[in-house]
Amino acid sequence: MGKDVIVACDFSSAEETFRFLSLFTQEKPFVKIGMELYYAEGPQIIREIKKRGHKIFLDLKLHDIPNTVKRAMAVLARERVDICNLHGGTVGMMEAALEGACQAGGDRPLLIAVTQLTSTDQRALEEELLIRAPMEEVVIHYARNAKKAGLDGVVCSPLEAGKVHEACGEGFLTVTPGVRFADGDAGDQKRVMTPAQAKAIGSDYIVVGRPITLAADPVEAYRRCVADFVG
Repeated sequence: MGKDVIVACDFSSAEETFRFLSLFTQEKPFVKIGMELYYAEGPQIIREIKKRGHKIFLDLKLHDIPNTVKRAMAVLARERVDICNLHGGTVGMMEAALEGACQAGGDRPLLIAVTQLTSTDQRALEEELLIRAPMEEVVIHYARNAKKAGLDGVVCSPLEAGKVHEACGEGFLTVTPGVRFADGDAGDQKRVMTPAQAKAIGSDYIVVGRPITLAADPVEAYRRCVADFVG
């Protein structure tokens, strides 16, 4: 399993998405399809992007009662995406998600759980979510629950990636948003690192959106990110 850069295609339409992807004439970036694009275009967007030869991380963050998550994941797994996620919840819910992913037959997607969003800081954790433990402790606890449920890894800030590997093993994946270039704008992210820092701390995949998609030269920004993170 090698490191890779996943480009967050947070667009509102297929037209915008393919206008962006058509800029890449040599590379086939690993892409993330999130809620905005999936809700706008439905599962057909997955099929069209796959036809173009891209790997896909489907980022819909399922979170519901176990049976609902199981049934939804069984449907999504039929699309043969490479990675699929859910919000970290009870071990029972995550086990149900894994069971649903396996129902589709054939190779299932890698299944990962969100620990805490990178837009959440310690103040919000305590004052708004009433979680009093330190952020790192909360993330590690969620990661251990995901591993217990049989999942392949978690979504976490790159700040916590190394500690997740220490707690759950090097083979337990860390997929890390909250990555920005040193000379870029952090935007609405609170817990961020550069691609090179994320590499050094042990992230397996980094998810990068606006620093690439809104760059003056998206292809050059992508190549810079790959050079810094993958080498």
